[in-house]
Amino acid sequence: MLYPIRFKPLLKERIWGGKELLAKAKAGKATKIDPTKPYGESWELSAVEGDVSEVANGFLKKNNLEEIIEVYMGELIGDKIYEKYGLTFPLLIKSLDCHDVLSVQVHPDDKLAAERHNSYGKTEMWYVVGAEPGAALNVGFKDNNISREEYLAAVNEDRLHEILNKIEVKVGDTFFIPAGTVHALGKGIEVVEVQQTSDVTYRIYDWNRTDDKGNPRELHTALAVDAIDFARDAESCIMRYEEKTNKSVNLVDCPYFTTNIIALDGEYERELVELDSFVLYICTEGEAEVTMGEHSEKLDALDLVMIPAEADKVSISGKGRVMEIYIK
Repeated sequence: MLYPIRFKPLLKERIWGGKELLAKAKAGKATKIDPTKPYGESWELSAVEGDVSEVANGFLKKNNLEEIIEVYMGELIGDKIYEKYGLTFPLLIKSLDCHDVLSVQVHPDDKLAAERHNSYGKTEMWYVVGAEPGAALNVGFKDNNISREEYLAAVNEDRLHEILNKIEVKVGDTFFIPAGTVHALGKGIEVVEVQQTSDVTYRIYDWNRTDDKGNPRELHTALAVDAIDFARDAESCIMRYEEKTNKSVNLVDCPYFTTNIIALDGEYERELVELDSFVLYICTEGEAEVTMGEHSEKLDALDLVMIPAEADKVSISGKGRVMEIYIK
């Protein structure tokens, strides 16, 4: 029988990154680190080509995600999920430390990504785990019915930032970002990001920033135009919910993933028999212990564990907040 599986995070250097993710890396949980570099992303679980996650515990240790799916198939990820996605795990889970503002960007949907990149599209969500006072992000446009022509005029006149919808954030705020939504995370924000397995991003504005050699980063203005949903209602991207102690409360429910949040104070038990899906638990605050049968794993903040689809139930104890992720 399988067990709660942990993976080695992969840290990604980013121009807008900071040092917050290094504490986790120095604890021996991540690979390929350089303490002098600004790391903006920690890929907690990835099936992206060239960055496939490696198991960090148990008898599967040092095997990668694709290898264990090949062996255990539906027992690991769920029969229907394996039938649809095969050896490619369908989700990419990240922690982001935004020491500076990110570029304004958009992601293509499944159809456009398949045509252009032989890739899945990129629908994603953010759950805010840290925010400095006044920290804000951009989702959509101020005008939900902006035209293609008005958008292009703003890009050409270097005033795209003036038409973006800006939202101040606090810990616990949740945003759903369907493919086609223009967005940018702001300075002083830390998030857990759940997304489709895709690394296709169209950068459309970078705040006139340059790299350490004085060069502006590449923009993908022409590619982005056909990917943007100009009618996106920015308000619909804000997920509203009410926490309940030791209960799983829904954050986002879409064809690509379902995410819930558990305000943990004591013990939470979850029946899994009817899901036919792996379940991921990531501790967003405090600490938790996840138990499946005779196996337990302790999670600190931003630690992730996978519960195989074959599990009948799981028990989580501790104090803090835990995100629950699976596919219906």
